[in-house]
Amino acid sequence: MFCEKLICAGFGGQGIMSLGQTLAYSAMMEKKEVTWLPSYGPEMRGGTAYCCVMISDRPVGSPLITDDATTGIIMNAPSLVKFEQSLVSGGILLLNSSLIEQQPERDDIHIFPIDSVGEAEKCGNRRMANMIMLGAYIELTSMVSEPSVLKAFRKVFGSKAVGLNEICKAAIQRGRDIVHEHSPLPAAV
Repeated sequence: MFCEKLICAGFGGQGIMSLGQTLAYSAMMEKKEVTWLPSYGPEMRGGTAYCCVMISDRPVGSPLITDDATTGIIMNAPSLVKFEQSLVSGGILLLNSSLIEQQPERDDIHIFPIDSVGEAEKCGNRRMANMIMLGAYIELTSMVSEPSVLKAFRKVFGSKAVGLNEICKAAIQRGRDIVHEHSPLPAAV
C-alpha cells in the first residue's frame, strides 16, 4: 500500500501546474489512483502557484495536502517558507537552487538542491526547469516511469509538445542524472 503526497510550488510561469498535470496523467496511464488539485493566486503569471498531486494504489478520499506531504518540489523562496513545514519527517524536498538562496530550516528531511534553471538552459530551453525537477522526482521515487511521463507531456502540451519532445526528454534525463551525481543535504531521520 502506498500514497504519495506531492506539493509543487512556485510562481506563475514556472510550469508548476503543467508539472503536476504531467505527473497526474503519467500515474493515470499506469492505472494508479490520482488526484491533482491546482491553486493559484489571482495574478497568475508571476503570482503564487501550487498544486497537490496524490498518487495511490487505493482510491484517494481527499485531494488536500496540509501537513503530511511526502515530497515537495519547491521552485521559489516564498514557496519554501510556505510549504517546508508541510513535509513529513523523512520526506523529500527538491529545491530550485537557481532562485532559492536560503537554506531550509528542517534537518529531518532529505533535501536536494538543484540548479534547475541552469540545467534546463544547458538542455536548450530554460522553461524546462520544471521537467528537470520532474526527472529528479521520478528517479528518487520511482512513482511513475519516464515513458509514461513523456506520453503525459504530449497530452498536456498537445501540438506545442511536437517541437519540445527531445528537449523534454533531455531535461528529464538530466534531472535523473543529477540525483546520482549529488548526495542530498543530510537529514537527521
